[in-house]
Amino acid sequence: MTVTDFLSAPFPDPVKPGRDEDLSGPARFFNRELSWLAFNWRVVEEAENPRVPLLERLRFLSISASNLDEFYTVRVAGLRELALNGNTTPAADGLTPAQQLTRINENARRLMDRQQVVFAELRRLMADERIHILTRDELSKDDRTRLDEVFLNEVFPILSPLAIDPAHPFPFIPSTGYSLALDLERIADKRTLRALLPIPQQIDRFVRLSGAEGEARFIPLEELLLLHVGTLYPRYKVKGHCTFRVLRDSDLEVEDEAEDLVREFEVALKRRRRGEVVRLNISAHAPAGLRRVIMDELPVKEDETIETDGLIGVSHVSELVLKDRPDLLWPSFTPRVPERVQDHEGDMFAAIRQKDMLLHHPYETFDMVVRFLNQAAADPNVVAIKQTLYRTSQDSPIVDALCDAAEAGKQVTALVELKARFDEAANIRQSRKMERAGVHVVYGFISLKTHAKLSAVIRREGDKTVTYSHFGTGNYHHITARIYTDLSFFTTDPALGRDMTRLFNFLSGYAQPDDLENLGVSPMTLKQKLLDMFEQEALNAEAGKPAAIWAKMNSITEIDVIDKLYEVSQRGVKVSLVVRGICCLRPGIKGISDNIRIKSIVGRFLEHSRIVCVGNGSDIPSGKSRVFISSADWMGRNLNRRVETLVECKNPTVKAQIVSQIMAANMADTAQSWILRPDGTFDRPGPDQDARPFSCHRFFMENPSLSGRGSAGAKDVPELTHTQE
Repeated sequence: MTVTDFLSAPFPDPVKPGRDEDLSGPARFFNRELSWLAFNWRVVEEAENPRVPLLERLRFLSISASNLDEFYTVRVAGLRELALNGNTTPAADGLTPAQQLTRINENARRLMDRQQVVFAELRRLMADERIHILTRDELSKDDRTRLDEVFLNEVFPILSPLAIDPAHPFPFIPSTGYSLALDLERIADKRTLRALLPIPQQIDRFVRLSGAEGEARFIPLEELLLLHVGTLYPRYKVKGHCTFRVLRDSDLEVEDEAEDLVREFEVALKRRRRGEVVRLNISAHAPAGLRRVIMDELPVKEDETIETDGLIGVSHVSELVLKDRPDLLWPSFTPRVPERVQDHEGDMFAAIRQKDMLLHHPYETFDMVVRFLNQAAADPNVVAIKQTLYRTSQDSPIVDALCDAAEAGKQVTALVELKARFDEAANIRQSRKMERAGVHVVYGFISLKTHAKLSAVIRREGDKTVTYSHFGTGNYHHITARIYTDLSFFTTDPALGRDMTRLFNFLSGYAQPDDLENLGVSPMTLKQKLLDMFEQEALNAEAGKPAAIWAKMNSITEIDVIDKLYEVSQRGVKVSLVVRGICCLRPGIKGISDNIRIKSIVGRFLEHSRIVCVGNGSDIPSGKSRVFISSADWMGRNLNRRVETLVECKNPTVKAQIVSQIMAANMADTAQSWILRPDGTFDRPGPDQDARPFSCHRFFMENPSLSGRGSAGAKDVPELTHTQE
């Protein structure tokens, strides 16, 4: 029986390794790419979960498809390039790029087939709820009349039908571009014509039709186009057709010695749009000649071509998550405003000055981070603001606050990371906006991404200056902060303020800090700090003291960290990990990872916070535990090639919130937890195994947090109780 409650259940008995497994070599690691695919399978499973509201299941399906698209355009594209160049260097698990591509291809094809099965089932259930997706053959006369107007007024003016012949070269199809290909025959003389109809991405994929009260009816855009081919090609009839969609290599290459980094990225973004095709999805039963022309012109090989019997572009089903059907969505949830902030009438500086404060997003509103910067911009006692920006929203209130502060005459420095994948263009736009307002914008390092989440406000108070520091585990993005679980730590601790200043000096002036008082910073000290903490836990175990590590992150792939965890596990340290996504560590194997167990939580909110707790000579949870939050996953890129932070939280209330609430609830979760088995598969108990599951997400929504309680007190703050399902 799978036990997902890590808080109260003992460690499972380790399993013996396979007879032919040499766990001193690559077999001690899971493959990174296949582990990521396993995560996306878990997302698809949520789309199949009957306990999830119907349209939220559709949203999970859309997310799984978007995830897979990005995986192909970045990870698969990189492996493909290595394989084409003859690179045979194995990954940590021993597989060469070509071997990985073979296994990815097999796994991803099964995953895409499963997405079609799930969509067919969801479509049936939606019809039961009076949400219909129709074909052109199911339309009424009134529907066709209405669609004639839609086509002529909204679609026809922006279509560009293209002939495919020697006089008309095959057009460029952008990444995620979706097209309808036609085999046509002229009625008068039966002369054939091949044509391509790129489907504009500016138009919704699903066209809504009128319906009865409480009914929603849609037709896919490609069905609308097929219905009106006669308008586009009068005097022709359709002899055959297919739809197809391409994904292109979207990784960026930037010259190491670029003199103008912004301009170099603008050029690189144009190159991205024209990257080589890495995957072609084409409708099953496409006319053979049409299929061959498309493959030859793109060009793609057979193993890069995937026939789809169903909906191509599953990510587009997010359009069908209807706001006007709240009965089929998660119950509404309003994030809390911390009582301590309310006690001080909304004054963030007064609330933070009282004592350190931790906010747990999205359960506590991210608006408090925005308010912190807005108040800094308006406060005449604030003299300077320093800020890192990795990912921001289109209309970012954070950027607006920085612009307001600069225009008010404050010294404002913003470190903008141009290498934030798929947000490069947005970050360039925001950089230019800030520069126009007078913000001093810097771009960090060519060779390192700045992924740390930092904000410093320097304020005059009497005859001294005080640094108000904000350390986050997530991006300064007010949209994603509604669905990502992250932590915001506010403090006026002088040592952390000095560390913050030293780190910003490093980011803006390359002055590498060598005397940090609290922070661990990658790529200099963070990884070693982790390894040293793990070693101390092993020494505690060998001295007969309790020894434990609790940690939570998105991914773990870094070889030195994994090997150290294997080592301390064998020396008696109990290691419990919550890893949402990629995990290359093999838990529960006798003689290597006896004392390591791992779970993944996938549910209503995207688990994104990074937390590390060590027993420090005591059991966890305990007041003696050392508690850290971080911007870094335990991956090679984060620990060795990025600027990241690891900050220790020493305030007793903040520590208690992280250990006894946040981490304990994650450990106790049984409602949305999958257990990683020694063979790399994931187990999730069914309802019959756990009839009253505990959901950490519901726990956090229903119960107040310790930090920031203010005058409300902590008496009504439970540790691990909530309304059972």
